[in-house]
Amino acid sequence: MYGLIGKMRATRGQRDAVMEVLLASTGAMPGCLNYIIATDPADADAIWVTEVWTDAESHKASLQLPEVQAAIAKARPIIAGFEFQVETRPVGGFGLPAVKAE
Repeated sequence: MYGLIGKMRATRGQRDAVMEVLLASTGAMPGCLNYIIATDPADADAIWVTEVWTDAESHKASLQLPEVQAAIAKARPIIAGFEFQVETRPVGGFGLPAVKAE
């Protein structure tokens, strides 16, 4: 499995609008096992995104989907930036298949 955890920043006052775009575009993404969007209780403009994919190739391919491309174009003007993104190797957990840790 392939995982990503990232923090993005919406332009001031636009966090909910960015989250609406993200939520609307995360329906059918082949290979996506888990896609969670969360607010940050200590930061009104921050958005945390946690993703789990079957593999890195599925994630990369998802970025070319028309729905995802449209969401990126729609959200770009109201995203202030990305603070960081960390790649992970999920090994299982509630809702995920177990895999052998490397």
